[in-house]
Amino acid sequence: MPWWSWILIWIALLAVSLLFVAFLAFKLWQGAMATMRTFSHVSAEVTQNWDSSLERAEVQHVTEPRNVVPGAAVFATPEKMKHDYLAAKEERRFARLQRRVARRKERGQLQSLRDIEALQDVG
Repeated sequence: MPWWSWILIWIALLAVSLLFVAFLAFKLWQGAMATMRTFSHVSAEVTQNWDSSLERAEVQHVTEPRNVVPGAAVFATPEKMKHDYLAAKEERRFARLQRRVARRKERGQLQSLRDIEALQDVG
C-alpha cells in the first residue's frame, strides 16, 4: 500500500468521527430543547394552579372582624379566659376538619370515617 493511502484512511476516519460527534451533539441539543419546553409547560401549569389555589384560599379564609376588645383579658376571670381559649381551639380544629374534608372531596379521595363522624356530630 502506498504511503498516501494511509493519509486518506486517517482523514476518512477523522471525518466520520467528527460527523458522529456532530450527530450526537445535535441529538443532545434536541433533547435539551424538548426538556426545556416540557419544563416551561409544567412551570406554567404549576403557576396557574398556585394562583388559583391562592385565590381559593383568599376567598375561603376571609377573617371575621374581631369582637374582642384588646386588653379585656386583663380584667376577665381565669374561667372565662379558659372557656374562650377552649372555644377558639375547638373552632380552629373544626375549621381544619372542614378544610380537610373539602380538600379530599375536591381531589376525589376517600374520606376518613373519623372525619365523617365528627361532621355528623356537629351538624
